[in-house]
Amino acid sequence: MKLTLLAIGRLKAGPERDLVARYSARITASARTLGLQGPDMIEISESRARREGDRRNEEALAIRSHLTRDKGGGAAGGAGGSKRLVLFDERGKSVSSIAFADYLARWRDDGVQGAAFVIGGPDGLDPALAQDADLTLSFGRLTLPHQLVRVLVTEQIYRALTIIGGHPYHRVGHGD
Repeated sequence: MKLTLLAIGRLKAGPERDLVARYSARITASARTLGLQGPDMIEISESRARREGDRRNEEALAIRSHLTRDKGGGAAGGAGGSKRLVLFDERGKSVSSIAFADYLARWRDDGVQGAAFVIGGPDGLDPALAQDADLTLSFGRLTLPHQLVRVLVTEQIYRALTIIGGHPYHRVGHGD
């Protein structure tokens, strides 16, 4: 299963970029032995439209174009061979790291071709994208900078892989 991270905005040089690179390298090193590949990292420029709704709409169109460029068509869908679309949005549900790992393992075991993880820009994601999402997750009700969310998403993907692989990186805590 191919893992792709699509994010609105570009990471500038600095600690966020360094952390994303570190976790991406760890994901790449762990993925092959677990029947996964990636992550492909796609940065999409922020819209320059004047109105917030127009910016979200333009960014959603750009996200969709990247999802459909991938071989095999769209991201979301039913049975094996399809792809999964995961959005990170403050209106999503909060799950444990183990539950997140369970989603990835189940999709892999069901023969899903890929999973695309989408992070919006400063204005968030167009609500219309949620209609196509297989899963919409939140890191809580706090507003977080999208650059920091990118760090959190890559770390959680890495953590999920360590859980799937039985690596001791993840330590079970309260709620897991």
